[in-house]
Amino acid sequence: MTDAPIEQQRTVFLADLPAGRGECLLAGVVVAASAIAFLALAPFAKVPLPALPAFIPIYQSALVINDVITVVFLLGQRQFAESRGIAFLAAGYLFTALMSMVHALTFPGLFMPSGLLGAGPQTTAWLYMFWHGGFPLFVVAYALYRPSNRTPSANSLIVLGGGALVFATVFGFTLVATWGQHGLPAIMDGNQHTSAMNAVVWAVWAINFLALVILARRRPYSVLDLWLIVVMCAWAFDVALSAALNAGRYDLGFYAGRIYGLLAASFILIVLLVQNGKLYIQLIRLNESDREKAAELLRLTVLDPLTGIANRRAFEAALGQEWRRMMRHRTALSLLMIDVDYFKRFNDSYGHVAGDECLRAVAQTLARRARRAGEMAARYGGEEFAVLLPHTEIAAARRLAELICESVREERIPHAGSAVAPYVTISVGVANITGLPTLAATLARDGAADVTPPCGATVLVELADQALYAAKLAGRNRVVAAGKDEVALTSAPPANVAGMPSPA
Repeated sequence: MTDAPIEQQRTVFLADLPAGRGECLLAGVVVAASAIAFLALAPFAKVPLPALPAFIPIYQSALVINDVITVVFLLGQRQFAESRGIAFLAAGYLFTALMSMVHALTFPGLFMPSGLLGAGPQTTAWLYMFWHGGFPLFVVAYALYRPSNRTPSANSLIVLGGGALVFATVFGFTLVATWGQHGLPAIMDGNQHTSAMNAVVWAVWAINFLALVILARRRPYSVLDLWLIVVMCAWAFDVALSAALNAGRYDLGFYAGRIYGLLAASFILIVLLVQNGKLYIQLIRLNESDREKAAELLRLTVLDPLTGIANRRAFEAALGQEWRRMMRHRTALSLLMIDVDYFKRFNDSYGHVAGDECLRAVAQTLARRARRAGEMAARYGGEEFAVLLPHTEIAAARRLAELICESVREERIPHAGSAVAPYVTISVGVANITGLPTLAATLARDGAADVTPPCGATVLVELADQALYAAKLAGRNRVVAAGKDEVALTSAPPANVAGMPSPA
């Protein structure tokens, strides 16, 4: 892949991915090693070796497995890359898989003395020629279509039609090599080559050379182009050792050439497997990056950027959830509405930067006290905060509110403009879900507000806000709790600060 940031990477495929210096160097080393081995083996190609008929099914089975897996990978690449050239190449590997199967079935002495499918003495040799001359033609077809030539989509009917055409081609070659073998020149005499073999082999080798030249002129190389060049080099060495430089079956050239053929079938498969692994790693990294971005986005949407606690959106979502849970299970639900006393004066006296620091300090104090499961401290807006307390009765909520008031006073943030203390204080309104209609009516009678209780969870916010308003009217720096059938105004006396009047 590339070393670019994950955000800048795109999904790439063998037909699209440019070959880098590393890939070119590795491919060159493979070709050079193959050529050196070929030159070392060529003088000894006619050396007879023991006949091992079992070598053929082992070799052909490995070849078929490699080719079929390669076809599957190429079709997968074709589906997403939408390259018509890859479809031709997939058809070529399907062709080699089918031809190697037919070649094994007709090989003399393997299943029957003369082979299956009505094979004769020339059948297997001609199938080899059709096989090794046919695959380069598929490579040529691939090379004539640039990866930029896209089809609108990977139509399954086109893929099935191409597969059927390949099957028909293999079937036709099989008929020619079996039923029509008497019309073909004799290129085998027992296990030895005849003089006519040379002309046929050179024709096949010329087709291989043509495919190699067309691929070599296809610049700039993609990774698939580069390794197809390596494949065609190994394919040419296979033909040369197995049919041109050797004397017949079961000599050194016969075995060595087929090993080259197996290597040629494996190169693209290995590259596809490596590329698939890289794409899988890229997918994992992209997935992790997406999860991190989603988590960060969620954090930004639910947290207040100034104070670091939940924002109003998160608070309203939690309130709605806890309200529905309360309605299902008939549990308690309490809410604290909190306001920083004389905050405008604080900003006027100390500036907005100090005001922001003050809000952060108050928010962190709230967060430290709202620690139980389900409890939430949130910035409601401006200098107002809210603390949601599921499964909490009014008395416990009031005690927590008083503890929060005391904790804020203990921060001892200087506040020269406050009328109740020389440092920052808060006022708290407490509401509980029990007896909401009666509480709303009581608050309205007492002049706290002219209220028509809203529907749903907002009624709890409205009552807590009215209790907060009552706390401000009563002198600030205190807690006002609305209880069942009453509104309890409980003063939280300010700390004994010298020179400060009592809030009573």
